[in-house]
Amino acid sequence: MKFQVYKVRASEEFKHYTGSYDTSNVGVILKISHSYRVAGIAERIAKSVQAANFDFAWLLGLLHDIGRFEQITKYGTFKDALSVDHAELGADILFNGGLFGKFVPESSPEIETIAQTAIRLHNKLRIPENLEKETEMYTKILRDADKVDIFRVLTEPPYDEIYTRQNLKGLTVRDEIMQCVKEHRCVPRPASAEKANALETLIGQCCMAFELEYPESRAIAAEQGYLRQLLDKDKDSEKLAIVKTEAANYLKI
Repeated sequence: MKFQVYKVRASEEFKHYTGSYDTSNVGVILKISHSYRVAGIAERIAKSVQAANFDFAWLLGLLHDIGRFEQITKYGTFKDALSVDHAELGADILFNGGLFGKFVPESSPEIETIAQTAIRLHNKLRIPENLEKETEMYTKILRDADKVDIFRVLTEPPYDEIYTRQNLKGLTVRDEIMQCVKEHRCVPRPASAEKANALETLIGQCCMAFELEYPESRAIAAEQGYLRQLLDKDKDSEKLAIVKTEAANYLKI
């Protein structure tokens, strides 16, 4: 793909857009930081994939969560089940109103189709099997980058106050969730939704590591160490110990 992204322009436009929201809100601050980090991780993953345009991957990372700012402002939550699908909202904001063109004024219908698909699918449990090859590649790069940085997000406020040893102590984990661990796959959302306790939710989030598509993604997750921190939240938990063993074997952490 021959397509140049002007990072300075895109970053300035992103700063301008997010500046219209309450930047004293910890959620807004968290998502701004997350967006830049996912952009950097996506760029690194793309550089390891010979066919990828790493500038375009960076742009997808920067814009993937743009729906989060409207979500937290309007609904006061980042829980899609209690509000709106943030990926769909973000794609609507970017592509239905022409906002994407402010980030990349020299775009094309092909570029916008790939970007819109990747952004809409970045939070889904599975992606369609019939995606065009290039679209599939960028979608997978974005999904990997997002998952890798989510491990960092979960170690910082406000999540660090949820996942404490005291909060996790004595909690049980349903068999269907541990089956996902044994099979090295993500926990389906219905099994980890509102009825899930804190330990089940944590395990479900850690299971994202099992479906990282690219070797570079797995290397970054191991290198950063955030997943290891999450799995050490309660060293007395038998269930977390199982996840840690499986993750260590899978990611070599």
